[in-house]
Amino acid sequence: MKKDAARAAAKPSGRPSKPKLNKIEELKREKGGLDVLPDIERYAACGDPDAITEDDAQRMKWYGLFVRKQTPGHMMMRLRAVCGQMTAPQWRLIAELSDRFGKGFCDLTTRQQVQMRWFTIRDVPEIWRQFREVGLTSQQTGMDNVRGVCGCAAAGLTPSELVDARPVAKQFTEMLVGNREFTNLPRKFNVTITGCLENCCHPETQDIGLVPAAKSEISNLKSQISNLKSEISDGEVGFNVLVGGKQGSGGMRPASDLNVFVTPDEAAELCKQITFIFRDHGARETRTKARLAFLIDERGVDWFRDELERRCGRSLATAGIDQRKKTHADHVGIYRQQQPGLNYVGLLVPVGRISTDQMRGVADLAERYGNGEIRLTTSQNVIIAGVPDAKIGDLTQEPLLRELRYDPSPVMRGLVSCTGIDYCHMALIETKGWAIDVAKRLEERLGDAAAIVKPLTIHWSGCSAGCGLHQASTIGLQACRARQPNGEIADAAHVFVGGQTGPNVAVGAELLNDVPCSELADALLPLVKFFPRKK
Repeated sequence: MKKDAARAAAKPSGRPSKPKLNKIEELKREKGGLDVLPDIERYAACGDPDAITEDDAQRMKWYGLFVRKQTPGHMMMRLRAVCGQMTAPQWRLIAELSDRFGKGFCDLTTRQQVQMRWFTIRDVPEIWRQFREVGLTSQQTGMDNVRGVCGCAAAGLTPSELVDARPVAKQFTEMLVGNREFTNLPRKFNVTITGCLENCCHPETQDIGLVPAAKSEISNLKSQISNLKSEISDGEVGFNVLVGGKQGSGGMRPASDLNVFVTPDEAAELCKQITFIFRDHGARETRTKARLAFLIDERGVDWFRDELERRCGRSLATAGIDQRKKTHADHVGIYRQQQPGLNYVGLLVPVGRISTDQMRGVADLAERYGNGEIRLTTSQNVIIAGVPDAKIGDLTQEPLLRELRYDPSPVMRGLVSCTGIDYCHMALIETKGWAIDVAKRLEERLGDAAAIVKPLTIHWSGCSAGCGLHQASTIGLQACRARQPNGEIADAAHVFVGGQTGPNVAVGAELLNDVPCSELADALLPLVKFFPRKK
């Protein structure tokens, strides 16, 4: 009898057991991320960073606050910017607070955000108070949220634009910030909404990518952008919808074409419903398998499109004609705006690290020569907008433009790097320092030929997470540590080649392994000089 009872107890009940949630999901069940605000205020009043619990340190990311092991007792804050749009007063304030509470620099990210470092928990209320006065926020820039919505940094300025996507990005941002419907996603969620024809912001790497499209052929469309406003009102131009792009967790996966066309008026609501499908159906067991890409791979694009139609309560239009060019633009340099007599000027910020003196200088130049707007690009650079023709010459002679160049060499121009081991616990080496060092060595080896190198991008990621988009660049470098012939362990990188985003998206292929960083310039030299560009 005892054996029978034991067998009966061992038999499955016939009801599937609930999948075990990962640690972060358990943490969210105990207390939602937005509910940590009173705790942040309590920790700030206490002033003791050691009092912050591990769970609350995770929840603080819902408010853009990050405890970093590399800087004990100090924090990082990530600021939200829609399509990289900021103003001179905002930049000046960030610089002032970074001097007062930090160490005199900030980092610009590939998601068009600013990261402040080295402040303490005690400083947070005062930083936030001053940010509110100029319209800045750090809310929902980390963890399982829709991160800052990206888009063309020259939106509304560039003549090479089918749709000014900023109103859509702004509307979607207003839907989600502070809205608890969006704050319990299975994982982070990246969105790019762009009407730019020049592939400047990597939508194929995003959970949602809206790209410029037309529902019918329009004669000489790309050369007649200024004549299309009437078409927009008729619903002829808008966006094609891509879903499920990602980096990391097994490498780059280009976003899938959902075969959906959406008008600007409908686009924000469509993004909302796509996000909610991920919220309701995405995996919550293993963090490394919890992105939207895995849901689409499991259920299929057809299921996802049907579910989206069900939630929207209507049939969705099939995809329009993708209007993007095959080439890539970074908006570095001097360019004519749509507005007669005005120009925008893109300045290179090497690997996105900028001093507070440089930030104040950019703010001053934006007000003195432009209209006070500052735009951040996905290449970690800045744009000064609204510069009249008559002022361009004087602007190019400003001393700051010898540091932040509008005419950099091709090698420096395409250089992008993630944060690196100095401030990220996942990174394996100091990527930013090596990126600059290798680029300078390449320029030395190229000599006079450096000025005529074909356009290329060189992207560094400190680990397999791919924050530097290394598989989406001409030459991609994924950091590693490798044993050398003498037995020593050295900073090194795996080399990927041939990656790109845009209509002809391609995932960079791994070409070389474990190349010591000290030898990378020699290894990359023939690639920089002779690697064929896709036409």
